[in-house]
Amino acid sequence: MAELSELTRHIESYVDTSRSPSEQVASLRAITSLLKKNLLPIEILVREMGLYLTSTDSVIRCRGILLLAESLDCLSSKPLDTSTIHSLIIFFADRLADWKALRGALVGCLALMRRKDGVGIVTISDALAVTKSYVHNLHVQSLAQHDRMLCFELLECLLENYPDAIVSVGNEIFYAICEAVDYEKDPQCLLVAFHIVELAMRLFPDLYGPSDGIVGEIFDTLGRYFPIHFTHPKGEDVDVTRDELSRALMFAFTSTPLFEPFAIPLLLEKLSSSLPLAKIDALKYLSHCTLKYGADRMEKHAVAIWSSLRNIVFSSSQEPVLSFDCESVDGIGFSDDDIAKEALTVLEKLFMQNSVLFLNLIVNDEDINLIFDNINSYMNFSNISLQSKRKIHGVGCILATAARSTVFSCNRIFESFFPCLMNTLGISILKPSDNMSPSGKHAVSGTLNFGALYLSVIVLEACRDLTVGSAQVASFPTHETFCCMLERFSASLARDFISYVGRGNETSMADVFLGVKGLQILATFPGSFLSMPESLLEYILTALVSIITENFQGTLSWNLALKALVNVGSYIEKYHESKKEISYMVVVEKIGSLLTAAKCMMPYSRKLEAVSEVGMSGRNYMLKVVPRLEEAIFTNLSDLYFGQVNGYMGPAENTVRLLECYTNKVLPWINNSEGFDEVLHLFVINIWNQIECCKHFSTRTEEKDIFEATMKTMKFAVSNCSETSHNAIVQKAYAVVSSCHFFSWNESAVNHVEMRGLDISHELKLSIRDRWVLSLFASVIMAIHPQTRLPDVRATLWLFMEMLLKGHVPSAQALGSLVNKFGSKANGQSTLDEAMDIIFNTSISHADSAYGISMGIGDKSTMNLADLCFGASNSRLLQINAIVGLAWIGKGLLMRGHEKVKDIVMILLECLSSKGGRHLRQDSGQENCEQDVSSSVMTYVADAFHIMMSDSEVCLSRRYHANIRPLYKQRFFSTMMPMLQALIIKSDSLFQRSVLCRALAYIMSETPLVAVLGEAKKLTPVLLDALLMFSKDNLDKDTMYSLLLLLSGILTDKSSQEVVIENAHIIINCLTRMVSYPHMMLVRETALQCLVAMSMLPHSRIYPLRTQVLQAVSRALDDPKRSVRLQAVRCRQAWSSSPVTT
Repeated sequence: MAELSELTRHIESYVDTSRSPSEQVASLRAITSLLKKNLLPIEILVREMGLYLTSTDSVIRCRGILLLAESLDCLSSKPLDTSTIHSLIIFFADRLADWKALRGALVGCLALMRRKDGVGIVTISDALAVTKSYVHNLHVQSLAQHDRMLCFELLECLLENYPDAIVSVGNEIFYAICEAVDYEKDPQCLLVAFHIVELAMRLFPDLYGPSDGIVGEIFDTLGRYFPIHFTHPKGEDVDVTRDELSRALMFAFTSTPLFEPFAIPLLLEKLSSSLPLAKIDALKYLSHCTLKYGADRMEKHAVAIWSSLRNIVFSSSQEPVLSFDCESVDGIGFSDDDIAKEALTVLEKLFMQNSVLFLNLIVNDEDINLIFDNINSYMNFSNISLQSKRKIHGVGCILATAARSTVFSCNRIFESFFPCLMNTLGISILKPSDNMSPSGKHAVSGTLNFGALYLSVIVLEACRDLTVGSAQVASFPTHETFCCMLERFSASLARDFISYVGRGNETSMADVFLGVKGLQILATFPGSFLSMPESLLEYILTALVSIITENFQGTLSWNLALKALVNVGSYIEKYHESKKEISYMVVVEKIGSLLTAAKCMMPYSRKLEAVSEVGMSGRNYMLKVVPRLEEAIFTNLSDLYFGQVNGYMGPAENTVRLLECYTNKVLPWINNSEGFDEVLHLFVINIWNQIECCKHFSTRTEEKDIFEATMKTMKFAVSNCSETSHNAIVQKAYAVVSSCHFFSWNESAVNHVEMRGLDISHELKLSIRDRWVLSLFASVIMAIHPQTRLPDVRATLWLFMEMLLKGHVPSAQALGSLVNKFGSKANGQSTLDEAMDIIFNTSISHADSAYGISMGIGDKSTMNLADLCFGASNSRLLQINAIVGLAWIGKGLLMRGHEKVKDIVMILLECLSSKGGRHLRQDSGQENCEQDVSSSVMTYVADAFHIMMSDSEVCLSRRYHANIRPLYKQRFFSTMMPMLQALIIKSDSLFQRSVLCRALAYIMSETPLVAVLGEAKKLTPVLLDALLMFSKDNLDKDTMYSLLLLLSGILTDKSSQEVVIENAHIIINCLTRMVSYPHMMLVRETALQCLVAMSMLPHSRIYPLRTQVLQAVSRALDDPKRSVRLQAVRCRQAWSSSPVTT
C-alpha cells in the first residue's frame, strides 16, 4: 500500500491552486497510477480526501471533488464493487446542487455512468437519483460553455444507458430539456442537445408520450434553430460543421410523429424563403419527415406540399432545355439546380408513399393540363418563350419522377398522358414488319411538335429507368399497361425518331437530340418488359450507324449518334442482354470495318473515334475491335516500311493518329480489363515479326511523329502484358536486335570485358531500320517487369552503353530502367552490383575518325564513363552524351534508393566545381592535362539533376513497373541542399554560381513543398536568384512555374513569415518582373497571386514598394488573358487598400 504521506502530498499538490497545471496533472497521474496498480484502494482515497470533499472553502471543495472525479474517470476499466459505486454516485448526485463544485460533480457522474458491464455499473435506482437531482438543481444556460457541455453529455448518457430512469421522471425531463436547450448557441453543445431531443422523443410512444403542450414547447425550442445559421469565424477552433448540425437537427425533427403538426407547416413556410440554403434544407427535412411521419399524417398536408413543390420546379432559374448536347444524352433533368432536384426527390418519395393521392393531384392540376391543352402551340423550339420552356421542362420532370417511382405510377402516367402525346405527334400504331427505311429519308406521317416530342422522350426515359433499375423485375406482371402501350407504338416511335434526325435544315438541334435520345431509350428497354422484335432493334441500330457513316459532316448528330450507340452497347454488356448482343455485334463489325473501307469518305480521325468508342462500350466488343485496329496498324506500318521500294509513300498522318488512338484510348481501357494479355502479346510479337521481315525501311519512317508514336505504343503495349509475356517479348526483340550489323557483341570476350573496351565514334550512324530496331528494343526494356529475364545481360548493357555514348537517348533511358529493376540477389542473372561494375569499369577506347574529333590521347588510350564525363576524350559531344547517360542511370538508382547514386552525384558535382577537369592516368604515355568544363557542358550537368528528380512520362514510372522507394525525393533534397549551398558560397565565378543555382532550383522544384518549407530561410535567396535567371528566356518556363508555386507556398506558410519579411524587398522586385513574363500565362497569374499574399505583410516593410507594385500591376490590367487581368484587379485592390499591420 502506498505511503499516506505521499498520497497527502499529491492531494495537496492538486488542490493547491497556486501550483502550475503541469504539477497538478502530475499529481493526478501519480494518484491514478496507485489506484490502477492496487497500491491504493478507492476507499482509502475517499477517506483521506474527506476534509477536501466537504470543506467550507469552496475553492478547496471544488478542487477536491474534481480530483476524485478525474481519478474515477481514469478507472473506467477497473472493477469496483456495487456498494462503492452506490456511495460515489449518490455523493456526486448530491453535489449537483453545489454550483461552486459543479464541474467535479458532473465529471464524477459521467465517469461512473459510462462504466460498462463487468466492471461495476450504476443501478437504475441510483440513475434515477442522478436524473432527479439534474432536473431539480441544474440551470444549464447559466453555466460556462465547458460546464454546459458536461451537462448535455450527462443527460445524453442517461437517455442512452438508463432510459427507464428517464421514463420514471415523466414530463419533468422535457421541461428540463427545453430549459437546457433554449437559446444555446455553441455548435458543440447544440450537436449534443439535438441528439438529446431525438433520444428523449423516441422514449415516448404516442399513447404514453408528453401532452401536446409539451410537444409544442419542445418543437418551438427546436424550430428556432431552423435553418441552421453557422456564423462562427473560420479562425475559431470549432470541429463541428454546419452539415453535421443540420443533420442532427433533422434527426430531432423526425424523432417522433408527434412533431408533424408543427414541423410540416414550418418547412412549407421556409420553402418560400429567398435564401437558397434555407429552401434546400427545408426540402431535405421534408423528404426525411415524409418517411418518418407516415402516409396518414402526411395526407392532410398533401395539397400544400404539392403546390409548393410544383411551384419550385416550375420556377427553376435553370434553363436546361436550352442546351442540348451529346454530354446530356445520358439523362435530362436539373443538372445544376439543387433546389429543383431536391424538390423532385421529395416528390418521388411522396409518390412511393401515397401514389393514388399525388397522382390525382398531378392529373387534375390546372397548370399541367394547361400545358397539354396548349401543346400544339409548342411546335418549334426556337419560337417558344423562356417561361413556357421552363414549364414544359418542369412538367416533364414531374411526370418522369412519377413514372420512375412505382409501376402503378408509371401505368397511371401512361394512361393519362401518353395517348395525348402520340396523337399530337401524329403517331399511329405501326407494325415492325412495315416498310421502314433506316436512312430517315422516307415520308413521315408524324407532326413535328417539340413540346410533345420532349415530354414523350422524358417520360419514356423514366419508364426505362424504372424497368432497368428495379431489383424486382421478375416479380412484376408480364403485361403492365405501359408495356402494352409501348409495344403498340414502339415501331412508329422509332420511325419518327429517325425522321427528326434526318429532316435536314428543317430540324433544330433540340429535335436532333430528342430523336437520337428516343432511339437510345427504345434500344435499352429490358426484354422482359418490352418485347421488341429483333428486326426493330436492328432497324434502330442501323439508323444510328447510318448517321455515323453518312452524316459525318454534322457534328451534333454524329456525336449524339455515336454516344447513343456506345450507351446501347454498355447497357447490353452490363445487363447481359444476350439476344440484343447478337444484333449489336453486327454493328461492332460494321464500325470496325470503317478502318479499311476505302470508299467511306469519313475523316480518318472520326473513324478512329467511332471504332474506339464502340469498342470501349464492353469487353466483348473490344475483343472484336482490337484485331481491326491492329490489322490497320500493321497495314499502315507495312506501307511505311516498304513505301520507298513500292513507290508509294504510305499514309503517315493516319498512322500517327491510329497509333495515338491505340495508345491513348484503347490500351488504358484494356489495362483496366481482363482477358487481353494474349492479344497484346501477339500484337507486340507481330510488330517485331514485321520488322524482322523488312530489311530496308523507306525514308518516310524517319519522320519524328511516326517514330515517337511507334515507340510509345510499344512501351504501352508491353507494360500492359504479363511477366510471362514479357519474357517471350524480350527474347523476340533480342533476336531481332542481335541480327543487326550494329550489334557487334563477341561472346568469347565476355570474360575479358576490361581488355576489350568499346570502340566509340562521336556520331550515331545507323540505318533507318537499325535506328527503329534499337529504339523499339529500348522501349521494350523500359516497360518490362523487374522479374523479366534478359537473354544476355552483359551484351544488352554493352549495347546501350555504346549507343548512349553516341547520343541515343532511349538507350540511356533503357539503361536507367535496367539498373532500377535489377535484383540485388542472383537468380540466374546478373545482379545490380555486377551491372554497375560493367557500366562504370568498362574500358572505352576512342579511335580518331574522319569526323574531325580533336583527340588529346593516343588511339590505344582507354577511359571509363566517369573519365568521359570529366572531358577526358577532348570531345565535347561525347562528354555531353556521357553526362546525359549518367543522369538517366542516376535516376534509376535514385528512385530505388540505391547507395551507388552517391557516386554519380559526386561525379556531377565535380563537373560543376572549379576543378572540372581531371588528370588522366599516368600510364597513358601522355602528358597530364586538365581541361575546364565548358559553359554548355556545365549547363548539361545542371540539367542532369532535373532528369534525376523530375517525373518522366517516357520511362521509370509506375506505369512501366519501376522500383520507387517512398520519399526518395525528400531524402535526395535533404542530402543535396547543403552540398550545393556550400559550393554556391565557395564559387568565385558568376557563371559557375548560376549553374549551381540552376541545379539546386531543379531539385527544389521537384521536391514536395512540405520538405522545402523546413529549409525556407536558407533556400529563399537561392530560389529568387533562380527565378530571375530562368526569366531571361522561355526554355525553362515549366521549371520557373514550379519554383513560383514553391515561392507561393512559402509566402502562405505561417512558419515562414519571418524569412518572407526579411526578404520582402527582393521578393517583390522579383515578382514585379514575373508579372510581365511573356512566355507563360500561369507564371503571370501566379506572380500576381503572390503579390496579393505579400500585401498582408507589415505595412512598414511593404509601403516603400507600393508604387513599384501598382505600376507593374497596371501593366497587367491590359494582359491578353482574362484570368491574368482578374488577378491584376484583385492585386490592385489589395495593394491600394493594404491593411496597416504590425
